[in-house]
Amino acid sequence: MDQNRVYFFDTTLRDGEQTPGVSLQTPEKIEIAKGLVRLGIDVIEAGFPAASPGDFEAVQTIAREVKGATICALARANEKDVQKAIDALKDAECSRLHVFIAISELHMEYKLKMTRQEVLDKVKSVLAYAKGKVDEIEFSGEDAARSDLDFACQVFGVAIAGGATIINVPDTVGYMNPNEFGDKIRYIKEHTPGIENAIISVHCHDDLGLANANTLAAIKAGARQVEGTINGLGERAGNVAIEEVVMALKTRHDYFGDLQVNIDTKQFTKVSKLVSRLTGVVVPPNKPIVGSNAFAHESGIHQHGMMSNPETYEIMTPESVGAEKTDLVLGKHSGRHAFADHLAKLGFQSFTEEKINDLFAKFKELADRKKQVYDDDIVALVVDNLHHKKAFELVAQYYKLGEKGYAYADVRLMTPEGEKADAAVGDGPVDASLKAVERVVGLPISLKDYQIRAITAGKDALGEATLKVEYNGRLYHGRGISTDIVKSSVNAYINAVNSVFLTMELEQQEEE
Repeated sequence: MDQNRVYFFDTTLRDGEQTPGVSLQTPEKIEIAKGLVRLGIDVIEAGFPAASPGDFEAVQTIAREVKGATICALARANEKDVQKAIDALKDAECSRLHVFIAISELHMEYKLKMTRQEVLDKVKSVLAYAKGKVDEIEFSGEDAARSDLDFACQVFGVAIAGGATIINVPDTVGYMNPNEFGDKIRYIKEHTPGIENAIISVHCHDDLGLANANTLAAIKAGARQVEGTINGLGERAGNVAIEEVVMALKTRHDYFGDLQVNIDTKQFTKVSKLVSRLTGVVVPPNKPIVGSNAFAHESGIHQHGMMSNPETYEIMTPESVGAEKTDLVLGKHSGRHAFADHLAKLGFQSFTEEKINDLFAKFKELADRKKQVYDDDIVALVVDNLHHKKAFELVAQYYKLGEKGYAYADVRLMTPEGEKADAAVGDGPVDASLKAVERVVGLPISLKDYQIRAITAGKDALGEATLKVEYNGRLYHGRGISTDIVKSSVNAYINAVNSVFLTMELEQQEEE
């Protein structure tokens, strides 16, 4: 690996999916992975194969279908986890095993209940088992930022001797300050046996709002791989946002030096929107780089300066991150070829002819209801149709408002046993419709969160419903779009139910 280059390791599909309430299906993960390849991401951590049958299937499918980046799988430091990861990665163009074990005193004593020597022995034995079975091995010392530095260097030295060529130093709980973290990276670089044969990686969480600052300090100190996510998704307060690190390096190359960064920054806005739509996590308007207000100027003084010279208040251009404004592109008279070409321009380049025909039919239905069709409408349409085979599909729905605020709704669904219909009364048409769907499905599924928002402007804007349901103690995420918010809500609920049934099916296959 080139020590003058910063490599980017994206963990949106693994750590990002650990964002509370986020649950991605395999087709959605594949679409994100392909977007990451177009962005120029070096390594895609596709998941944690030992965690569940669904995770194994997702990693296996991504390894088989996504080319142009190293595909990585996470594993705890035990042979069972490692073998699962190796099996899932076998069809990858370039495979990486990411093995981790906790190395802080706190974690070793209370979580692992292991001594230092036992941890060292475990690292040595598990890497001996894995060596030669994948193209690359990365080793992470969980909670390394709070560990004894000399012990961390000792563990990392054992990992390098065992075949690891990437050594990851996580700030697992976002505890570090930039100067402190930079000093730790320098110490590890100077005191780890064999470190000249490895790349130092960092994985920073944002619990104190310092993930980006800590990551940049680590790069300044010699780290050459950054682990992060799109939009900063992740557990608790999230991970470092890759788009922020990249643009900091490019904008301040006078400070960081001419480090090579092989990222196509013009893809950031597209990928950010794709991830936001698929995860249901809305990007805050004031989010750096990809927020809707990132290049907005309201103050009169700022506007005057911008008109005189944009550099007065913009340190980067909207065009540099793909945030140019887009005009109306398609309408009800647009043909299939124009639609297919536009899908490709939006980054959806791998659909089959059958899939394009299906999407085009849905686009025509949308164009009949909307006078103006924007890029965001088309992206939403595509995202809404990235699903596995569906156990349930909406055939028809009807609702009417009654007296005293009550509503009546009936729905007809295609189910695994054929068409079924039922009806319900509720506090408004959405409540009544969801209750009717629940009666058809016949499972004790409870609604935990529900949100509705307009995707585009205007009276005929598409409404996107996102919701979370709980079944057997696990949360499932659903999304639906329509110009009718009741229909978008029903579709979101059905998508969540389909995720429940997919999980049940995969777990049953695992047992067999």
